[in-house]
Amino acid sequence: MAAAPRIMTAKEVADYLRCHISTVYRLAKNHKLPGFRLGADWRFREDAIQAWLDNELKSGGSNDLAELGFTPTMVRSKVA
Repeated sequence: MAAAPRIMTAKEVADYLRCHISTVYRLAKNHKLPGFRLGADWRFREDAIQAWLDNELKSGGSNDLAELGFTPTMVRSKVA
């Protein structure tokens, strides 16, 4: 049987992405970061966050990555 995916809090996602927690909330609220509401709290699947990040890096970056502090040069070097 496959293991259940790891569910992360907004704080854990902020630590994982090394950004401010308000950035996580803003991106989630605007449907730019994959997550779901559990009552009043946000929850995120770790595999979905990693897939989102991989996709953002492969696509050459976006304003979402700029909000996280990634520059176009950083994005290109991560993809290479």
